[in-house]
Amino acid sequence: MSNGTIHAETWSQVPLAPPDSIFKLSAAYKDDTFPNKVNLGVGAYRDDDNKPWVLPVVKKATKILLEDPNLDHEYLPITGLPSYTTAAAKLILGEDSPAIASGRVSSAQTISGTGANHLGALFLSRFYQFNGDKKVYLSDPTWVNHFAIFRNVGIDPLTYPYYDPKTIGLAFGAFLDTLKSLPERSAVLLHACAHNPTGVDPSREQWGQICDVFLAKGHYAFFDCAYQGFASGDLDNDAWAVREFVRREVPLLVCQSFAKNAGLYGERVGALHIVAPTVETAGRVKSQLSVLTRSEISNPPAYGARIVSLILNNPELFDEWKRDIKTMAGRIIQMRKELYKLLTEELKTPGNWDHIINQIGMFSFTGISPDQSQALVEKAHVYLTQNGRISMAGLNSHNVRYFAESLDRAVRGDL
Repeated sequence: MSNGTIHAETWSQVPLAPPDSIFKLSAAYKDDTFPNKVNLGVGAYRDDDNKPWVLPVVKKATKILLEDPNLDHEYLPITGLPSYTTAAAKLILGEDSPAIASGRVSSAQTISGTGANHLGALFLSRFYQFNGDKKVYLSDPTWVNHFAIFRNVGIDPLTYPYYDPKTIGLAFGAFLDTLKSLPERSAVLLHACAHNPTGVDPSREQWGQICDVFLAKGHYAFFDCAYQGFASGDLDNDAWAVREFVRREVPLLVCQSFAKNAGLYGERVGALHIVAPTVETAGRVKSQLSVLTRSEISNPPAYGARIVSLILNNPELFDEWKRDIKTMAGRIIQMRKELYKLLTEELKTPGNWDHIINQIGMFSFTGISPDQSQALVEKAHVYLTQNGRISMAGLNSHNVRYFAESLDRAVRGDL
C-alpha cells in the first residue's frame, strides 16, 4: 500500500522457475526431426520398436474391471483400497514377513512413488524425534526430486558418498564410514534396488554391513523402492535388502511404486509402508497417515489401485505379471550386453566399459563427461542428461549400434 492506495496482488514478484530437466529433454527430443534421434533421458520402458508397452496382464485386468457389473466410482477409504495396500505390503515385505504377521505395518495408498516419498517425509517432519535439526541424508547422487520433496516439508537434505567416478561403481568404504560418523538416530534414504541414477547397488554382504551400522547408531532407514522386479526380473530378489532390514528390526519405512514394474506410469499407483515396533504404535501411525492424506488429497484415485489389486490377488494374473516383468528386465539386460559388446569388441572404444553390464536396472551411469554428454545431444541427436546417465530402456535392436558409434566418437573427441 502506498499513498493510501491498496494494490491487489499481481504476483509480479514470483520468479520464473527453470523447466524440469528430464521433461525439457523429452520435449526437445519430440521436436527434433532427425530420423535417427535417440531418447535416453526419460525413465520409462519402451519395447524393441521404441513404443510404450501396455503389459498384457494389465490389459486383462482392465477387461475384468470393465466387465464387473458392481464397479462404481465411489470414494476409496482415506488410506486407500485395502485389498491393494495389504497385497502391496506383502509384495515388498514378503508373504511371511514377521512385521505383517504381528500387525506392525501401517500402509497408505499414495500418488505413486513420489507421493509415497512426500507422505513419508511429511510424517517424519511431523513426528520423528530428530537428533538436532531436521535433516535427512541422501546418496550422492540420487533422484533429483528427493531434494525438493524433503525441503518442501522442512527437512534439510544432505548427502553421503555413494558413487565413485574413478571406478564407476560403489564408493562403499566412504559410504560406510559416513554412516558411522553421522549423528545417532539420523534419517537416511536408501534405494532398495536399481539405484537411480547410477544403477549401482550394494551386494548382499555390503547390505549386511550397512544394516550393522544402522543398528549400532540407531539410524532410521527411509527406503525408496521404485523398481522391484525391474532390476533383476525377480520380485523377491529385488526386495531382499528391505526384508533383511525388517528381519533384523531396523526402524524403517518403505516407499513403493508400480509405475515401472506394472507400466502404470500415468495412473500414479504407489504406497507407503511404515514398520512400527508394536501393534499399538502401528495403529497410532496409521491414524496420522490418514489425517495427513485427508488434508492433501482427501483420498487416493481408484483405477490404478484396482488394476494392481487384481494382479496381486489373482494367482493366475500374478504369474503372468511376473512373466511380463521378466520380459522387460530381460530386454534391458540384453541391451546392456549388446552395448558392451559393441563398445569393447567391435569399436574398441577407449576406457573400461565393464560397468555397463555390472550396473543394474533401468539406468546406467556411462562415466562420460558433461561436455561429451552435451556433444551427444547437440551433434548426434542422442538425448541424455548432463551427468552421463542413460535409460537403458531407450535402447533397442534398431538404435543400439547408432548410439554405440556416437558414444565411441564422443569419447574419442570426434563428434
